[in-house]
Amino acid sequence: MTSRWLQRWAMAALLLAGLVPKFGAIADARARSRASPTSHWLARLGSTQIIPHKANVMPENPASRVALRHFDAMFDFDWRFRYPVQPSQHASAPDSVYHLHLSDVDYRMIGKAVPLTLFGEVDNGTVRSALPTIALTFDDIPAHGLLPSGETRVGIIRKIATALKRAGAPAFGFLNAGFGLNDPTATAATAAWRAAGLPLGNHGYSHYDLDRVGAAAFAADVARNEAPLVAAAGEADWHWFRYPFLSEGQSPAMRDAARADLKARGYRIAAVTMGFDDFKWNEPYATCTARGDRRGISALEKSFLADARTAAQNARTRAHAVAGRDIPYVLLMHVGAFDAHMLPLLLDLYRRMGFRFVTLPAAQADPFYAAANDLSLPGPTPSLAGPATLPLSGPAPGLCS
Repeated sequence: MTSRWLQRWAMAALLLAGLVPKFGAIADARARSRASPTSHWLARLGSTQIIPHKANVMPENPASRVALRHFDAMFDFDWRFRYPVQPSQHASAPDSVYHLHLSDVDYRMIGKAVPLTLFGEVDNGTVRSALPTIALTFDDIPAHGLLPSGETRVGIIRKIATALKRAGAPAFGFLNAGFGLNDPTATAATAAWRAAGLPLGNHGYSHYDLDRVGAAAFAADVARNEAPLVAAAGEADWHWFRYPFLSEGQSPAMRDAARADLKARGYRIAAVTMGFDDFKWNEPYATCTARGDRRGISALEKSFLADARTAAQNARTRAHAVAGRDIPYVLLMHVGAFDAHMLPLLLDLYRRMGFRFVTLPAAQADPFYAAANDLSLPGPTPSLAGPATLPLSGPAPGLCS
C-alpha cells in the first residue's frame, strides 16, 4: 500500500479509536488489548479526540491524557487542534470553514504525524504489512496416514479444500503419485485438490529419503513423478519440489548432486520454516474414532492446537534470532484425516494469533528464501532449524489404546 493511502487510513483509525475521553474507557481498552492472544506482538496506539463542533466540546480531563501514556504510542490530537481562545473551535488552517471542520492541510498534517513504521516496514514509501504471514503447504497427496472408519481419501481432500475456501486461505499441495495405488479413491482425491483450484508440486513418486537411496535413485524417482504431476496440474506451474522427510543429503556431495538435478529440471524448493509434526495425530485419531472415544478425540484436539500455537511462537522467536525480523513462514502439514478434522480450528487459531495467509510463491519471494528459489546458490534450503524455545508435547502416548 502507498504511504499516502496508509497515512489517511492511520489517521482515520486513530481518530475512531481515540474517542475515549474518560479514564475508565481508556483503561478498559488498554486492558482488553493486553488480554488479547496476540498481545505479545501487538503495538497499542492511543489518541485523544479532535473536537469537531461546539455541541461536542468536553471539559479538559487530565486523567485521560495521563492514562494514554501507558500505550505504546500516543497521539494528542486534542492538544494540537484545540483553539485556546475559543475551545468550541479548531485551531485549524486558514482555509478551514469557520474553524469547525478540518481542512485538507489539517488532514495531511495528521497523516504525516503518524509514523508509518508503526504499521510495518517501510520500503521506498511502501509499507509492508506488520502482520506475520503463513503459506500453507500439504504433503503426501493423495493419501497420508491411517484412514479412520467411514472416511475416504477424496473426502479428506474435500474437507481440507472446504476449510481453506471458507477461511480465504491459499495452499500448495505436494504429490506422491505412488501413494494410495490400492485405494480406489486416490485418483479422485488428487482431482479434488485440483478442482478446488489448489496447485500441486513434486514430492517424489515413492517418497524416497535421499540419504537412504542415493542421488541417482532419488533423481529417477523425482522424474517418475512428473508425468502424473503434469496430468493432474495441467497448465499450472508444478515446478516446486518438497524433499521427502526434509532430507537434503547429509554430505555436501549428496546435497549438491540432488540440487543440480532439481535445478536442471527447473525446480524451486518449497522450504519449511514452521511445523509441529502434525502427522503424529493421525494414527491415534483413527484408533479413537474406531473406539468411539470422544474424550480421547477431545484430548487430541487440545494437544494439536497447543503444539501448533507453541510451534508458531517458536518460529517467530527463531526468525527474530536468525533474521532479525519476522519472515513469511512456510508451514508443513499433511493430508491426513485429523489434519482435515482440525483445519478450521487451526486456521482460526492462526488468525487469532495475528497471522494472515499468503501463497507459497508470495512467501518465498522474501530474500530469506533465496537459496530455495535459485538452486545455483549453495544449499541447504533455508530453514529456522535450531533449539526450540518451548518444547512440543505431541499427542499423549497410548491414547485410546
